[in-house]
Amino acid sequence: MPSIAITGAGSGIGRATARCFIKAGWRVALIGRREPPLRDTAAGQAALVLPCDVTDAASVDAVFDRMAQEWGRLDVLFNNAGRGAAPVTPDLMSPEEFRAVIDVNVTGMFLCARAAFRVMRAQDPQGGRIINNGSISAHVPRAGSIAYTASKHAVTGMTRSLSLDGRPFDIACGQIDIGNAGTELLTQVSRQAANPEPLMDVSVVADAVLHMATLPHGANVQFMTVMATNMPYIGRG
Repeated sequence: MPSIAITGAGSGIGRATARCFIKAGWRVALIGRREPPLRDTAAGQAALVLPCDVTDAASVDAVFDRMAQEWGRLDVLFNNAGRGAAPVTPDLMSPEEFRAVIDVNVTGMFLCARAAFRVMRAQDPQGGRIINNGSISAHVPRAGSIAYTASKHAVTGMTRSLSLDGRPFDIACGQIDIGNAGTELLTQVSRQAANPEPLMDVSVVADAVLHMATLPHGANVQFMTVMATNMPYIGRG
């Protein structure tokens, strides 16, 4: 039975993806800051619930060690945890808020990738797959999103570096760039917007991650963009 760790599993894309993998018969580790939302994600199904702050290196190492002990190996990490910030021009963004976004979206993603890489390199047979949650903002920013956009451009660089560094150890890394998935939060924001953008069902993202995770050995989706067809992405700027 293959195994996957999913960060940010307490809501949104992480929750939908976790439920998709549980349904598909995978062993799933649910990683997030608070235990109750992780329990809600599991919904009574067998899953490893691992409360963890992804910005805390010791905590991250501990939960990945726990997975290795419980399962003997880790096949996939969906590096999904992230956060945004209220839209503002750069002069109105505080340094503290900028650092907070970078801490989760870049440092947190690095710490989880680092821990997964360590486990995958040491296991027998060696190897595994890391899937990073990028964003359409890794390519084309929205106005007022300097911290989030900078963080997601950094994720793309991390994906490329992980792909290269993982080759000798049979560790593949790919990135999924998502546009307007209809999570509970984004759906609520859309309802309040004067000009709401098109959304796609969040299950589409979960299915895409499952596809990336189940490719045959030796194949990898390096970058995938999945988006609501009519959202303002192509040609925006």
